[in-house]
Amino acid sequence: MKQRKLEILLEQIEGFDSPDVTLEQYATPALLAAEILHFAYMQGDLEGTVFDLGCGTGVLAIGSKLLGAQRVVGFDIDRKALEVARKNAEKLGVEVEFIHSDISGLEGHADTVVMNPPFGAQAKGNDRPFLLSALKTSDVVYSIHNCGSHNFIAGFIGDASITDWYTTAFPMKRTFKFHKKEVEMIKVEIYRIVR
Repeated sequence: MKQRKLEILLEQIEGFDSPDVTLEQYATPALLAAEILHFAYMQGDLEGTVFDLGCGTGVLAIGSKLLGAQRVVGFDIDRKALEVARKNAEKLGVEVEFIHSDISGLEGHADTVVMNPPFGAQAKGNDRPFLLSALKTSDVVYSIHNCGSHNFIAGFIGDASITDWYTTAFPMKRTFKFHKKEVEMIKVEIYRIVR
């Protein structure tokens, strides 16, 4: 499937009904989701089991399944978001398991993790449990982080290694009252990390 077709499909996904600022629930835009997933697909990393940590309404999990992942599991602490994710998967005709779970209690093994973890804007270090769980449960990790995170991530991941990373734009829609613009383009970095 071409990246543009995937993006068009993912644009049908409904976002959060009432996003929680403390969980940093910013919907991953279809454009960015299609970009990171197509990158993973071209690397051959969406063939087996894929975990989406902090899956929210399911865009990365559903996109992974659309690109042919054998089994996809999305994990989130927000039950309401998981209800929306299940409806989104049904709407797009894919089978994805969605599990209510704290990210630090994650068990099982995936070939690949795809995730858009909290950036730590509300509480510094919120991305760390996601990175730890991703490295504990998978062989390859694709993750979205604030621009300028390379040194932190390179030091934090220990024996794992960053094989690829690049900067791109995250068109963040106004989600909370403190947002001033309808859409703000945030520079982010996409990482491929191998254990």
